Amino acid sequence: MTENNITNADNSKYGLLECILSPQNLNAALKRVKSNKGSGGIDKMEVESLGDYLICHKDSLIQSILDGKYRPNPVRRVDIPKDNGQKRSLGIPTVVDRVVQQAIAQVLSPIYEKQFSTNSYGFRPKRSAHQALIKCKEHITNGYKYAIDMDLEKFFDTVNQSKLIEILTRTVKDGRVVSLIHRYQKAGVVVRNKFEGSKMGVPQGGPLSPLLSNIMLNELDKELVKRGHNFVRYADDMVILCKSIRSAKRTMVNIIAYIKERLFLKVNNEKTSAAYISKIKFLGYSFYVNKKKGRLRLHPKSLAKMKEKIRTLTSRNNGWGDAKRKLELKQYITGWLNYFKLADIKSLLSKIDEWYRRRLRMVIWKQWKRIRSRGRNLIKLGIAKYKAWEYANTRKAYWRTSNSPILKTSITNDRLKQAGYIFFSDYYRKVNGVN
Repeated sequence: MTENNITNADNSKYGLLECILSPQNLNAALKRVKSNKGSGGIDKMEVESLGDYLICHKDSLIQSILDGKYRPNPVRRVDIPKDNGQKRSLGIPTVVDRVVQQAIAQVLSPIYEKQFSTNSYGFRPKRSAHQALIKCKEHITNGYKYAIDMDLEKFFDTVNQSKLIEILTRTVKDGRVVSLIHRYQKAGVVVRNKFEGSKMGVPQGGPLSPLLSNIMLNELDKELVKRGHNFVRYADDMVILCKSIRSAKRTMVNIIAYIKERLFLKVNNEKTSAAYISKIKFLGYSFYVNKKKGRLRLHPKSLAKMKEKIRTLTSRNNGWGDAKRKLELKQYITGWLNYFKLADIKSLLSKIDEWYRRRLRMVIWKQWKRIRSRGRNLIKLGIAKYKAWEYANTRKAYWRTSNSPILKTSITNDRLKQAGYIFFSDYYRKVNGVN
């Protein structure tokens, strides 16, 4: 249908497609793609070469799109490891296609923002994951203490393209724009230099995919609002909040049926569950109730993931120097705490800091390597000469040595801080403005 432009096309000389291809909009798209950087697609053109390419080919590119002759390149498949050991597939478009997609998104986003639900927070301007979590707290405080943790199975890979096009045509009346979006959906992927068609899904990785996902899932939002449910959605992560477990289970059955039968999406039945709010995970957080108020805590899986990352950054075998290690740790810890600052984790971070400082002492002890270096450094740090040489000759393992009184009184917490290492508790107090 869309390839033959049978949709309600706007045949005026200046339609939606002309808005997308206007110099002002394309320049803004080019600037955005350049600022986002990122690797090139299958043609191996990098962002740095984009400006020169468009100077020479801009007119022919725009004309081919206007004529309906432009064919997007297939995306380059990249697999990103997930926490559960599986992989998430990303589709990296060519930099030229990224500019065109960005131009489309810039024009369509304001149109669809008026339609999107106030309960949707992902990939939207002036909306964030923190706002979504705060909204969950409000619902819990109001007595909605049971939740449906809805997990859509491989959402971006299983979107029904025909259904998405049908939804698009309700709002986008310029058939040329719908046709162009449809061609991006059908462009295919290249995996290990082999082309594969794409009859389903929206390739995750391009500027257009977040908007298309919200357009698709807005249908679910509208249905939930129509049924009077309290819910919070961030991209394809969603929780529906209820006042009883019975209501939650009944709602889960009904909504799963709607998702499968009306939106043609897949639900991961193993991960989708109805439970008390402390049992679910949403955006890395979990919930609890204290003095009848909803509160946020760190989910155990998020804690485990963080500790694994710190183990990697404080590995004895990565060959990093002190400056590199301090920079990597600072960037990770500040980023992690800026995201998880809403959680009640003050006492937990004190324990984490103890473990983290022990790992730092272990790394430093190994860096000293030789007995002579260890003895001299311990003496410099105030350890008695006989005791320093005695400990320099220890045969105990690095991890056991790192917890010894000798290292705790020589490589002290204050000295680690003075050396430039950042601690979790200190930064948590800083971002939350507490002592």
